[in-house]
Amino acid sequence: MSTEEPILDSLIVQGAKYITTLTPKFKSRKVWKAHNPNLIYTFIPGTIIEVLVKEGQKVKQGETLAVFDAMKMRNNVVMPFDGEIIKINIQPKDTVSLKNPMMEIRPR
Repeated sequence: MSTEEPILDSLIVQGAKYITTLTPKFKSRKVWKAHNPNLIYTFIPGTIIEVLVKEGQKVKQGETLAVFDAMKMRNNVVMPFDGEIIKINIQPKDTVSLKNPMMEIRPR
């Protein structure tokens, strides 16, 4: 039997620090990144049908920003809060992948 001491690493969970052993799978995981509420991402791969807003335009919560086709269904992209369109990264007939940033928005 081996009498090697295990290699201990520190792990911080909600501000509390723990000393523990970490598996190789855990060490090589994808690092979590905080969500940016000012970016609108695609939630499913598809093709952009229509962009209904322009950069600099002020929009209200619930307004449709764009329409895209995914899996033979039309999907509306709606504004999550009142604000302004800062940048548009899509145009009609673009093919978009999952989590593609479509628009940058700013709250009003």
